[in-house]
Amino acid sequence: MDVRELAAQARLGRPRAVARLISLVENAAENIAENMAGNAAGPGGGGGVEGGGTNHVLREVMADLATGAARPYTARVIGLTGAPGVGKSTSTGMLIRAFRRRGSRVGVLAVDPSSPFTGGALLGDRVRMQEHATDPEVFIRSMSSRGHLGGLAWATPQALRVLEAAGCEVILVETVGVGQAEVDVARLADTTVVILAPGMGDGVQAAKAGILEVADVLVVNKADRDGVQSTVRELRNMTGLAEPAWRPPIVTTVASREEGADDLMAVLDKHQAYLEESGEGRRRRLARARDEIEAIALARLRSRFAGLHGDRLDALAARLLDAGTDPYTAADDLIAALR
Repeated sequence: MDVRELAAQARLGRPRAVARLISLVENAAENIAENMAGNAAGPGGGGGVEGGGTNHVLREVMADLATGAARPYTARVIGLTGAPGVGKSTSTGMLIRAFRRRGSRVGVLAVDPSSPFTGGALLGDRVRMQEHATDPEVFIRSMSSRGHLGGLAWATPQALRVLEAAGCEVILVETVGVGQAEVDVARLADTTVVILAPGMGDGVQAAKAGILEVADVLVVNKADRDGVQSTVRELRNMTGLAEPAWRPPIVTTVASREEGADDLMAVLDKHQAYLEESGEGRRRRLARARDEIEAIALARLRSRFAGLHGDRLDALAARLLDAGTDPYTAADDLIAALR
């Protein structure tokens, strides 16, 4: 089955076609990440964006999905992030059930850290969400970062487009809140939910990591544990400094028992209404579209740059070292060679 047939099947919501398309864009994105890290094989080589099959595959997938599909960036994208052990996957499962009760088709992208040996996802979110495996209106996919943040930045927006074309009205993106991941999910999501748990020092860590800067909603899960009130109080003090237009509300849940599900859905709906009424939703979608275009353009330029013969760069470096030029003039010479 070629890409065009896969895209047609994906638009009909066929799970196997959706899975194969996401695999295509994920593998292509890995090649792009390697290229952006300086490992490109040069023009026409390897999986470079300008040469090889990578650019062609992504172009073909996106073009065929766009044929007859809904307008892009119309699905409701909710990002969930937090430290390991706070109950993100359990919370994701709770939200899947809540949106399914409303009749929504739901897509889930669970972005896992990867095994250094196999490149595969370690957390196995799909295993923990098996109850939804037989629901044709739910599509769950674990995506491995494979050690390439650049590849993740490419693959996840494209996977969102695949799920959107497949008719998913709500897409949940779950990431481990370590490093850059929580910031990345905020750039992709309409609403970012930061999940914490009492007794884990999450409040202080969240402030240090700057997670509160990207949170639209704060969830204190495992609220049946000791220390929940002090965690909520600490977070409330921190959010008091937030922008008055939208202060992140704090919701307590026990996701394993579905406690707090209605409260969380009400807060998510309130934020969705705020996005629509204030124009913030369109601003965020414009930023996502801008990021996507910029990432493609920069990757192409990087590919062309990597394709230049090293002799030219070495010669310019030698001239700079011998005071025969300045770095700005040398850079101008290099850029001129790209034209």
